[in-house]
Amino acid sequence: MAVIKHAHQRVGVFIDTSNIYHSARNLYQSRANFASILKETVGDRALIRALAYVITTETGEEKNFLDALEKLGIEIKTKDLQIFFGGAKKGDWDVGLAVDAISLAPKLDVVILVAGDGDFVPLVQFLRLNMGIRVEVASFGKSTSSKLKEEADDFVDLCDHPEKYLIRQRAAQHKKTETQKPIQNFGKKEGV
Repeated sequence: MAVIKHAHQRVGVFIDTSNIYHSARNLYQSRANFASILKETVGDRALIRALAYVITTETGEEKNFLDALEKLGIEIKTKDLQIFFGGAKKGDWDVGLAVDAISLAPKLDVVILVAGDGDFVPLVQFLRLNMGIRVEVASFGKSTSSKLKEEADDFVDLCDHPEKYLIRQRAAQHKKTETQKPIQNFGKKEGV
């Protein structure tokens, strides 16, 4: 089946950041490049809304990440990590993402789901069959539900071009090391 994409399509992007973050880390020991993912999946179509769903921690270590997403024009929805008696932790946005996608669907021609979780299969089916919305999925194919791939109108496998969709840790670490080298003669006068 041919994939029809044109500039007049109204697109909404829904990003399960935890799913993509963990896939990139586990498969490639890297971080996902959300700017590139957004640019490549939307293309020249009309981006109506882009939403990222994030679980926040007590330490607030995700602040820089959230700032970077906002600079890309991505709306952030946050939810605190739940810690249960005994130390068990839980944090997901599956229901919230699904409700938002269904709520916004009447204003969209295409929903792009950036996630590989098979729990989204009923959402994809509902959007396609009941609402007539085209649904595209973008995620790392090696960690994506096969049923989710099958149900989507189009699947963009981020594993096909990982260099395009990842921020390499080594390169970032090398850059950090280079910029942190001390300046040897800072503040010293000649001949001292």
